[in-house]
Amino acid sequence: MAIAIALSASTVLPLTSHAAKKAGAAHELVVPQVTYRTVDIDGTKVFYREAGPADAPVVLLLHGFPTSSHMFRNLIPILADKYHVIAPDYPGFGQSDAPDHTKFAYTFQHYADIVDGLLGKLDVKEYAMYVMDYGAPVGYRLALKHPDRVSALIVQNGNAYEEGLKEFWDPIKAYWKNDTPENRQALMVLFKPETTKFQYTDGMSDLAHIDPDNWGHDQPLLDRPGNNDIQLDLFHDYGTNVPLYPEFQKFFREKKPPTLIVWGKNDKIFPADGASPYLRDLPHAEMHLLDTGHFALEDKLPEMAPLIHDFLDRKLSRN
Repeated sequence: MAIAIALSASTVLPLTSHAAKKAGAAHELVVPQVTYRTVDIDGTKVFYREAGPADAPVVLLLHGFPTSSHMFRNLIPILADKYHVIAPDYPGFGQSDAPDHTKFAYTFQHYADIVDGLLGKLDVKEYAMYVMDYGAPVGYRLALKHPDRVSALIVQNGNAYEEGLKEFWDPIKAYWKNDTPENRQALMVLFKPETTKFQYTDGMSDLAHIDPDNWGHDQPLLDRPGNNDIQLDLFHDYGTNVPLYPEFQKFFREKKPPTLIVWGKNDKIFPADGASPYLRDLPHAEMHLLDTGHFALEDKLPEMAPLIHDFLDRKLSRN
């Protein structure tokens, strides 16, 4: 007797009885199809990855610097068995357009508006958000704009408290205070290949887990002509997020979204000092400090994915 393995909505492979015995209790293996699309948002082409049932609860994945939706490439198929997963690239990152910085406002509010425009095009009215690094202020600004649309939060090394801005941020804070050519130039070190590699390797529990294609993917995009100015504009605008921290925290307290915190505790960019303050405003949040660094999914996916999937299973329900 044969059983079937469903590879996609249209692909089913039969199993022989021998294979069926080896499969044990599993009757079918569903492999979600990830799609790669680009949509025009106010004249800018925005790339996004999408997978999962169209009518399922939406999970919005918001990436950090210096990467793109590429950071979620391994998580997306795991969540897409039950959830409608959407992961955009911000302008200036990944496969999205990178307009000249003199013609496009590289600000976190603009990014929130761009993501909002994408969700509008996709007719998404409610979503859980996974926020990481830059994804936190993008997501939290989106939450201030539409507080009733956020069904849950997954926070991974994404800051909303001043306690989380430690020594790494000192030269960036100097740039916020005085936008001089000298302070701007001092941040160019953040775009060097060794810095990109550092973000993926520092603090990791096992470097054998870290795919070197990560910095091989990110660095050529950082090195595009004009991209330094794009990123420097964003580093300066990051300072506008800090005055909004009290508003972000008010959103947490008032809306009380179910929250899972999965944080690489060895991260020097967004250290664990920024994780525990969430519990002041979200006392029922579930927090896991993991023995890893900044891009925790690269090191701890086998640990994080079950935590995330279980959290979503418990906190989201299909209508």
